[in-house]
Order: sequence, then structure tokens, then C-alpha cells
Amino acid sequence: MGSNVPVNAVETTLRIAEALQEHECVGVTKLADEIDLPQSTVFNHLKTLEQNEYVVNEGGSYRLGCRFLKLGAKARSYHDVHEVARPKINRLAKDTGEISALLVEEHGLGVFLHRAEGEQAVHIDSYISQRISLHGAALGKAILASLPRERAVDIVERRGLPALTENTITDRDELFDELDRVAERGIAFDDQERLNGLRSVATPITDGDGTILGAVSIAGPTNRIQNDRFRETFPSKLSDIKNVIELDLAYS
Repeated sequence: MGSNVPVNAVETTLRIAEALQEHECVGVTKLADEIDLPQSTVFNHLKTLEQNEYVVNEGGSYRLGCRFLKLGAKARSYHDVHEVARPKINRLAKDTGEISALLVEEHGLGVFLHRAEGEQAVHIDSYISQRISLHGAALGKAILASLPRERAVDIVERRGLPALTENTITDRDELFDELDRVAERGIAFDDQERLNGLRSVATPITDGDGTILGAVSIAGPTNRIQNDRFRETFPSKLSDIKNVIELDLAYS
């Protein structure tokens, strides 16, 4: 018989794995304190993960092993848009000198599938596989605006609208008004709404039926991303890359 009851041991293992990703290497005591579990429980789970080659023990401290990489690569391969968009994103980052990225939606959050840095790119907290709130980023707003409205409402109800910076849209009506504007122009803007000092522009990528596959962005510091570059140049570049990616997806 099926059951919706969570398996506690599995949940504990997942909590430990997620906590490990925040560290290069960490000891049992510190990890146990962070996730508020007995040291013996954390140690036993770590030893099981180590025996199955999912974590590496370096003198009593632990880090994630590369076996997780295989799982992540397989998960990413389910998104056809990744293989098609990746070289275009790399070229976009090189051409603009800034950061370019591909985001998809899973479980009401955005997941970075790819990102590339140009020569002038600032180093920020985003990385491949990172999950972010959709409402605070241009990428996320591009996706939310392209989803059926019922689905977007479900995501907002489930995930809320936390304030990521003082500029984040945290009012539901204001967000949906913004999403209507994004849907109309096909471009989303983020003016320091996810990270202070960072602006980004994004466009949705859809298939032939209009189903949202993900979003592509350009992001950079406010002192460089302003005026025409923010409102005209980057949106134009993204519109061009959107057309190329969607054509390649249609005929690949």
C-alpha cells in the first residue's frame, strides 16, 4: 500500500547532505549542532554515506563526494533546454562581460542549471544547482509570468514572498501586476530585488506550445547595468538569444 508518511531516516540523511553543501569540510560536532541532531545520529548517517561513497572523510571531517555529481548531471539531462542554451549563455557572458544564467522551476523554486561569467563579472552567491525564490529575481519573474496563473498563485501561496532585500516585491497584488507587465513585454527586470547592488534582465524560454522551459538572464552590478544598457541593450540581446534557443529546440 502507498503511504504519505515521511521516512524519518531518509529525511535525516537529506538534512545532513543539504547541510554539508554549505561547507567545504565539516566535523560531526559542528554539523550536529547546526541541524540540531544528536552527534551519534549524525555520525551513523555520515558513516553510511561514506560507505556508499557519497561523502568523503578527511581526518574526521566530512565533505560531499563526487558521486552526488553523477546524480545532479543526470537530473540536469532531463532538461533539453540546458544542452541547447548552454553555449549561447557562455557566448552571452563573453560578449557582455557580465553573468549569464539559465534557471528552471522545480517545486515552486528556481534552480540554476547553468551560469557563465564574463571578464568583468562580479562574484556573487549563485552557483549551479542553487535554489532561489522566484519572485525576487528577473529569472524567476520571467518564469512565473509564463506559467498558467493558477500555477503561479499556487507557488506564491506555498513559498510566500519573503523580503530578500528592501527592494523585493512582497505584496501579492503588486507582484501579479508586475507579472502581467513581464508577460506583455517578454522581459523581466530585477533592480536589486534579490541581491543588493545587482541588477538583472531575463527572458522566458518556451517550447512550440508555449510551455515554459526556463529563463535566461544577464546580471551585473548597478554601476554598470543602468540606463539604456539595463532597459534596452540587454533586453534586445536576450530577445535575440531567446529566438535562437527556441528555434534550435524546435528543430533539434
